[in-house]
Amino acid sequence: MKVILTQTVERLGRIGDVVNVKDGYARNYLFPKNVAKEATPGNMKTLESLKKKQSLEDAKKLDEAKALAQTIAVLSITINAKAGEEEKLFGAVTAEMISTALGNEKITVDKKDIVLDEPIKKLGVYQVGVKIHPEVKASLRVWIVKEEQ
Repeated sequence: MKVILTQTVERLGRIGDVVNVKDGYARNYLFPKNVAKEATPGNMKTLESLKKKQSLEDAKKLDEAKALAQTIAVLSITINAKAGEEEKLFGAVTAEMISTALGNEKITVDKKDIVLDEPIKKLGVYQVGVKIHPEVKASLRVWIVKEEQ
């Protein structure tokens, strides 16, 4: 029996996939849990229109992400941190601090989307990766300067 998945099912498929399953599996598990619906001509037509709408939305989000990546690429942020001798920081600069600094520039990026290979523990200039979209990544220049007492 052909079914259209309405939720992602492990080892079966993702949302919107049309898959062949055994009749009993569909009737006894997938349909009662509202994980799938039968692949009738009407449901297939609805699925196609939803896929077209989704692809247009995805293209729009990708364009917005590319524009944001260009903005971030030319941006340079400065973070003040307390430092001791030999330019070592007391603590470290975290992804959350970088996210907050970006927020001050009116750019919202979740701290989970900021890629730090290792914590920043010295003064200087660093290139930090920012995941904006699954297909778009940007590089941000971060200046770590000594906080004046």
